Amino acid sequence: MEETLLPLAMTSDPRPFNQQLPEPPDPRCVLEPQDNPELAPALVCALCCCFGIIYCCFGYRCFKAVMFLSGLLSGALVIFLLCHKERVLETQLSLEVSAGIALGIGLLCGLVTMLVRSVGLFLTGLLLGLTLGAGALLGTEPIYQPPSAWVPAGGLVGLALLGALLTLRWPRPFTVLGTALLGAAVLVACADYFLEGLALGSRLGQRLQALPALPPLCWYSWVLLGTWPALGALGALAQWKLMDEEHGGHANVVLSHQRRHLQLLRIRQQEAKWHRTSPGVGLCEGSYRRQLSPNTRNPADGLAPSYLQSLREHQLGPGSQATAPHTILDLDSDCGSTVPLTTPSGSTQT
Repeated sequence: MEETLLPLAMTSDPRPFNQQLPEPPDPRCVLEPQDNPELAPALVCALCCCFGIIYCCFGYRCFKAVMFLSGLLSGALVIFLLCHKERVLETQLSLEVSAGIALGIGLLCGLVTMLVRSVGLFLTGLLLGLTLGAGALLGTEPIYQPPSAWVPAGGLVGLALLGALLTLRWPRPFTVLGTALLGAAVLVACADYFLEGLALGSRLGQRLQALPALPPLCWYSWVLLGTWPALGALGALAQWKLMDEEHGGHANVVLSHQRRHLQLLRIRQQEAKWHRTSPGVGLCEGSYRRQLSPNTRNPADGLAPSYLQSLREHQLGPGSQATAPHTILDLDSDCGSTVPLTTPSGSTQT
């Protein structure tokens, strides 16, 4: 009996015949950075990296500059999308006109957020809530699929408003947290552009639209997404460290100013004391009057010295000066004696 030979089928996949061979890698998850990126997007990403470092490490210290940049970029982006995607006055605006209008309104928004502190804090809280919501949407992709687009949109709006209210209530900690996380997100987005062409940004748009059956993210996308909270935590720690150093330096400056002020007060008090105790009539009269109590003073003590001399000459006679030299008064100086010139009423004259 002849054996029937089955036809052999040639396939390119040898795994059915040898199960020990590893599974070939997914061609989508091969990390291939862009060889020749376009010049304009690369320059924009490099500029955004600089802004991200400033936000992440110096957000609270450069508060005014950060508020201006937040208002400028947010206002310019929203107005550019509205002018470029929508028809304004039934005409489609060109790219240059849309960019000019967006830049002008963005400058106005930046000035408002820089000069009005409450507006800047409110915008910082909004950006904090939007950043947390975007990270939550990307991080929960394997475990949660939104049923409609209203769910992620509502979650983003709710988190943005909550972040704005918390930032207005506690400005310092939430400003530090918001700027650190926002700067870290900008740095991750720039790295995502250079490594995989904004794959995370595209996936975020798909999640906002609640598209079903999305392919899984690659391993390096998850690595980039994991570096975002780590960079945010490092930026927040750096900002707290800078704030502590600035607070300590300010306290030292205040103490030095207080010590200098006390030294000036002591010098002025000493100068005033020297002026009060300078030699002259005022010193002797003041010392004489301080030595005598008000009850023992005689009204004649306040008489002029010339009047007292004429009165004594009239009582003793013109020739008494030669026989009684001890009665001569030192009238050239008011400091000759601290004893009152007139004797009390109870004593007898000699």
